[in-house]
Amino acid sequence: MYSNAVIITQIDDGRTELTPESVRTTYNFTCSSSAPALVFAFLESLEARPGDKVLEIGTGTGWTAALLAEVAGDERVFSIEVDPALAVTAEKNLAAAGRSPRLIVGDGSLGAPEHGPFDRVHVTCGVQNIPYTWIAQTRPGGRIVLPWMAVYRMAALTVGEDGTASGRFHDSCAFMMLRSQRRLPDSEVPPEAEDEESGTTADPRAVAGNSPGHRAYLAGALPGIRITGHEKKDGTYRAILHGGHSHARVQHDGYRTIVEQRGPRRLWEEAVSAHENWVDQGSPEIDRFGLTVTPEGQYVWLDSPENPLEETR
Repeated sequence: MYSNAVIITQIDDGRTELTPESVRTTYNFTCSSSAPALVFAFLESLEARPGDKVLEIGTGTGWTAALLAEVAGDERVFSIEVDPALAVTAEKNLAAAGRSPRLIVGDGSLGAPEHGPFDRVHVTCGVQNIPYTWIAQTRPGGRIVLPWMAVYRMAALTVGEDGTASGRFHDSCAFMMLRSQRRLPDSEVPPEAEDEESGTTADPRAVAGNSPGHRAYLAGALPGIRITGHEKKDGTYRAILHGGHSHARVQHDGYRTIVEQRGPRRLWEEAVSAHENWVDQGSPEIDRFGLTVTPEGQYVWLDSPENPLEETR
C-alpha cells in the first residue's frame, strides 16, 4: 500500500519506545520517513546522474540512500547518520532492498572530507545555518539540496568556481532539525536584563505574517531571529520574537497591542522596520528570493546574488 504521508520512525531520540500510543502523546519526533511526493521533489531538484559521487546528510530509514544508489551506484553514495541505532536499522533495510551504499555514523555537519569531493549533496534534515563544509566538499558545478528552515523551503544551491554556493527556493517543507542546530544560537537572554513594556500601532499579524516572500525577507534582514505568531480562538493574537540574546512578546487583545521586550536588542522595532522595507519594495514574493553561502557566512538576496538584503539593526 502506498500513501503520500509522513511516517514517524523515532521519538525522543530513541529513549521512548515507538508505539501507537506513545507517538500520539509526544511532540518530540526525532526521525521520520518523509512523504514520497516531497522526497521525489528533492531528488528531482538534486539531478543526480549515473556515476555522480553523492553525499547524503541524514540516512534515516535508508530509503533515499537506496534511491540514490539506484541512480549513481552503491559505491558512489556516502550517507551519514548521527544516531547509531538508526544507522543499524538503515543498514538492515538497505540490505533487504539489495543495496549497499557506504554508511557513516557521525556528525553530518562535518561532511565526509575523506571521501570527497562530491557532485551532489542531499540533505534530509532541517538547517538554519548551512555548514560551509558541505560547499567546500562539493565540486564546482555541483548541486546541494537542503531544507532551509528559516523559510520552510527547499533550497537548491549550485557551487561556483569561487567557492560560494547560490540558488533559489522551491517547494515548501518542514524537516526535523540537524541535531547540532536544534537550539537557536544566541538564544539565552542575559539574566540581568530587565523587562521593557511599550505600546505599538504596528499590526502584529502583518509583521509576523506567513507570506513566503515576507518570511524570506525577514530571514535575510533579521538573520538568526525566530518570529512566530499565533491567533487564539478568542480573537487575540500573540507574536514571539527570539534570538540575538533578546526576546520580545507582542500581545494584541482586540483593542490595543502591548510589547514586552528583554535583552540588548529591540527585536520588535527591528521586525517592524524590516516589514516596512518589504512593503516599500513592492512586497516581493518567494520566487524572487535566493540564498548564497560563502566561507564567511550566508545571506538572502532579491533577484540576484549581487543584490543581498541589508540586515536591519
